[in-house]
Amino acid sequence: MQTGSGHSMLLNTKAMEWAGIDAAYAKKWGYDLVHVDKNGEPDGYICEGPLFEILPKLPTTVRDIKEYLLSWQEFAFSKGYTVVGDAGAEAIHRAAPQAYYELEKEGKLKLRTYAWMYVTDNADAKTEIARIAAQRAEMSGEYFHIIGAKAFLDGVTEAHTGWQNQDYLDQPGYHGNERYNDHDKMVQLIAEADKEGMSVHVHSEGGGATHYMLGCIEDAEKITGNKDQRNVLAHLHFVTDEDIRRMAETGSVPAVPPLWTAKAPGLYEQEVAYVGQELADQAYPIKSFYDAGANVVFHSDYPVSPMMDIKLSIYTAEKRDYPKVLTGGATAPRNLKEAITREQSLRAMTINVARQFHQEHRLGSIEFGKIANMTVFDCDFLHDDIEKVAQANIVATIIDGEEVFKGN
Repeated sequence: MQTGSGHSMLLNTKAMEWAGIDAAYAKKWGYDLVHVDKNGEPDGYICEGPLFEILPKLPTTVRDIKEYLLSWQEFAFSKGYTVVGDAGAEAIHRAAPQAYYELEKEGKLKLRTYAWMYVTDNADAKTEIARIAAQRAEMSGEYFHIIGAKAFLDGVTEAHTGWQNQDYLDQPGYHGNERYNDHDKMVQLIAEADKEGMSVHVHSEGGGATHYMLGCIEDAEKITGNKDQRNVLAHLHFVTDEDIRRMAETGSVPAVPPLWTAKAPGLYEQEVAYVGQELADQAYPIKSFYDAGANVVFHSDYPVSPMMDIKLSIYTAEKRDYPKVLTGGATAPRNLKEAITREQSLRAMTINVARQFHQEHRLGSIEFGKIANMTVFDCDFLHDDIEKVAQANIVATIIDGEEVFKGN
């Protein structure tokens, strides 16, 4: 049973036996990742590396994955999405690239998907990029295209695994889980990806992870001379002013979650207990990235974060809160100085995303000569009242000039 963040898992004794989780396994990974009881025996709670090692072992066929992807495609169309990024296509199902490839060959894949392939923590850079480049040559097409490598630098604050700049208040001496933390290997991963015309996408939740990654990108750019590789840092829960500036200077892409910006009941109080109210109240910068000149993009983190919604992304990015239609009138805005305009939100879901994929010449705006992908809503996002925007309905989702979803 996975927790809501997707970074932790609960297993019963039979599952631990199947997965080979015993006292020796816990000692190998460390007790922050494989929790144990007073006798040193695993108690069934694991997170991060062990979880990502176990998930691919679950029995899933290519046929299963194809069914999942087709269901996902229909869901995405119903939400108005025409192009998506798959950040870690192999993280859960190692056969996912094959499933994508077969669906495209069968003419069933219509949702353009730009994918970064999962690399294990501190893996050999040359080997991994060579493997990913070979996958790209074999499997990439018009609708599924491999564009780089995906690494996890850390976990999440709510599981005490987000890599912070400071210790957790309730765990002095511990600042989180440093997953991919070999500086030289990450520099090499970035440089090797650049040789192949690819980028690196990282899960970077805590401020310590972001600071580390930007240092790696800076050193890689001294080797490559390329400040337009468009490496992506996703989540960015806590970020210092210095690192916001460095994000723009390195040409890195901040992938931010507007849907996470409000003071979610329970979760916000947990953040305060773990990192302090001052830091919790400064969470999820967006406007500052724009002000610094970075290419800001939105992410949803679906299906880990199931609320994947265009209109609500625009609403929460402006209000830093959830609409009354969802909360029943209760409001809990957070960090209002980081609110952005609706035009900035639209750019973060259209042309900026196309730039992230190096596809701005053919996607991301309605222009002559570009692919005819667009979504029609019954609302003017730029000028209608923001509460009306929150309740907008989709009229149609259009792919390659053809209607793939029709609203009510």
